Amino acid sequence: MARMRKGIAYRKFERPNTRISKFRTLSYVRIDPHIKIARFEMGEPNKKFSYTLNLVSKSPVQIRQESIESARMTSSRYLEKNLTKADYFMKVRIYPFHILRENPLAAGAGADRMSTGMQRSFGKPIGVAAQVRKGQTIFSLSVEKNNLEVARKALNRAATKVPCSCMIEEVVAK
Repeated sequence: MARMRKGIAYRKFERPNTRISKFRTLSYVRIDPHIKIARFEMGEPNKKFSYTLNLVSKSPVQIRQESIESARMTSSRYLEKNLTKADYFMKVRIYPFHILRENPLAAGAGADRMSTGMQRSFGKPIGVAAQVRKGQTIFSLSVEKNNLEVARKALNRAATKVPCSCMIEEVVAK
């Protein structure tokens, strides 16, 4: 069964040639993998809340879409369990544009007949990631003052799912 590579393999910031053209022959990356993030906005978007909490990255890192979706699901599930949907508004502030590639190198008996080694080593697309810079907001969560502690716990749960150290920034609405 095929497994995903560990996230550490793609955590480092890089800028490879990942051009996508409307003409397939001009594209360096032939396939654009679909985005697995189900929703980017959760809760009540039209209501004005008095506090906004931001989950901010402390270091530059690439975050795979699976990690973003896992963090979103964990925090939204905690919020729905402790609050109603009208009591908060959560938004995913990053989008996974960066295409990740893999050059599969075979090992074992008969591998020399299948593999081309480092010849034509550009690799096939296996997923996408968001490139997050230091100080960039990953998630923002708007709540009222009485729900601040629940919101803080929800963002702490999301912070454990992303591969970088994060801080929670509090902004008071004017």
